[in-house]
Amino acid sequence: MKTTLTTRLAALALAGALALGLTGCGAGSSDTAAASPEMSLSATEDSGSAGGSGALLDPSASTDTDRKIIYTASVEMESTDFAGAQTAILAAVEQAGAYLESTDLWGSAEDADRSARYTVRVPADNYRQLLAALSEAGSVLNQSESASDVTANYIDVEARLTALEAQRDRLNELADQAETTADLLEIESQLSDVQYKIESYTAQLRSLESQISYSTVDVYLSEVAQLTPTGTTFGDRLAAAFFGGWQAFAGFIEGLFLTIVYLLPAILLVAAIVAVCVVLGRRHRARRAARRAGQPGAWGAAPQPAGKAEPQPNPETAGKPDAAPATDAADKPGAPKSGPKY
Repeated sequence: MKTTLTTRLAALALAGALALGLTGCGAGSSDTAAASPEMSLSATEDSGSAGGSGALLDPSASTDTDRKIIYTASVEMESTDFAGAQTAILAAVEQAGAYLESTDLWGSAEDADRSARYTVRVPADNYRQLLAALSEAGSVLNQSESASDVTANYIDVEARLTALEAQRDRLNELADQAETTADLLEIESQLSDVQYKIESYTAQLRSLESQISYSTVDVYLSEVAQLTPTGTTFGDRLAAAFFGGWQAFAGFIEGLFLTIVYLLPAILLVAAIVAVCVVLGRRHRARRAARRAGQPGAWGAAPQPAGKAEPQPNPETAGKPDAAPATDAADKPGAPKSGPKY
């Protein structure tokens, strides 16, 4: 009985492996052309052609219900009324029977630079309805859409899951027939491995079904002071560039002024320190110049050279004109010399 049970377990394991391999190969060969529909259904469109490929990317307009297609979209918009645009987006989500998977908000109302990012999951049948409502919530700058055909992957996972469930049922039957503890432990070991694979493929299948039944739409909203022109003429682009440059220059001047006001206390302190240093430097240079010139300065008069005395004025002759020295006529050259008188 033990040999027979072991043989059955080995055969069952081999059959399960072959079944999983064949289902994978069969799904891949039967849907080899699945890559081409995925590429043909991909599209990118801007705000000017939002309705051009609507029929192509409309899940409700699909006639082939056997195809498994995942629809995704991205909408970038701006508004001068940020709160009003938010209200319109949330209302569109509610009317389409969708829900918010994630929400990100940043910026402040004081600076008028708020932004928001919403990830919306919408039923595939209401996918086009939601995009139409979002286009009215604000000024759409860009809108892109894509459709991915996952039919081959879906069939492969589904077939593998069916094979594993059949293998699990057969192992349960063998467990009921086990007569020894060793046989039962071996069967339970294989059952545990099969159950783990079943849970893994079940999770993959549920994820695919969720993405197929609910499309994903990413919405980006920005608050602006002036809407970006959506025209494509040269004049529109030139005007947009001029006003954009002027706004950037005004913002730079405003930021520079605020920076100066912010640093004004520090600037005044540095200016006071520099002024004190300049005054002290000038005084120091003046004292040094005074000492060199012998003028009274901070340290007194310069010393007089030793050994020299200044002449003292005579009190008797003070205030009188100096008398010319007497000159002997005989000492003058050419004057006659007089002899002695007898």
